Amino acid sequence: MLAAMTSDEQRDLQGDDVSDGGPAAWRARLAGARLYLCTDAREDSGDLEEFLHAALRGGVDVVQLRDRTLDVRRELELHELVGAVASEHGALWAVNDRADVAGLTSAPIFHTGQDDLPVAASRRLLGAGPVLGRSTHAAAEAAAAEADPEVDYFCVGPLWATPTKPGRPAVGIDLLREVAASRPTTPWFAIGGIDLDRIDEVVAAGATRAVVVRAITGASDPEAAARALRGRLPR
Repeated sequence: MLAAMTSDEQRDLQGDDVSDGGPAAWRARLAGARLYLCTDAREDSGDLEEFLHAALRGGVDVVQLRDRTLDVRRELELHELVGAVASEHGALWAVNDRADVAGLTSAPIFHTGQDDLPVAASRRLLGAGPVLGRSTHAAAEAAAAEADPEVDYFCVGPLWATPTKPGRPAVGIDLLREVAASRPTTPWFAIGGIDLDRIDEVVAAGATRAVVVRAITGASDPEAAARALRGRLPR
């Protein structure tokens, strides 16, 4: 598990230096990440590139493009854009669900849910390089992610009901407290309905990292929204 290794051990394992932008650098950046943004392609407004620059200037550490309306050709095009903008800001970017897209784009992060490709299968397909993330919705799932040496980070939620996950019941803040009390060594993020009004409650429950969607994508000033959220998360 990522946090259990020193930077030297990570470097030895991956065979590259953390300064060269390869797997060891990705894992080092993920360990220090606090604010993770999921966004759709913003096709209606046509401002994805401008939006990404603003959010990343505001302090977003990881950005994931998640838009199920896209065909695979368009998704590949947009991941190229997301990767270029993220790299310009020294941030990470993630592919959700699609191992083929993750492999074709050489994404630094690949994220899956409980009903998606198993983590071990993702690793076999993509190799040792990419950071692997996992969604969890129960204490047992979080414990399994913590115990799995292939999981580099996991998310706990959704804490509150959210339209980005229709049909997925909210797990509530008590699960967050339970996971925090278990003191995971793997980096983990709170997710689901988190905004500026709720972020202090999330931190008080023990989370130090958060995934947000509408709190930034729906903001009139994405840079200011990201900066405000980032400022509430522990350093």
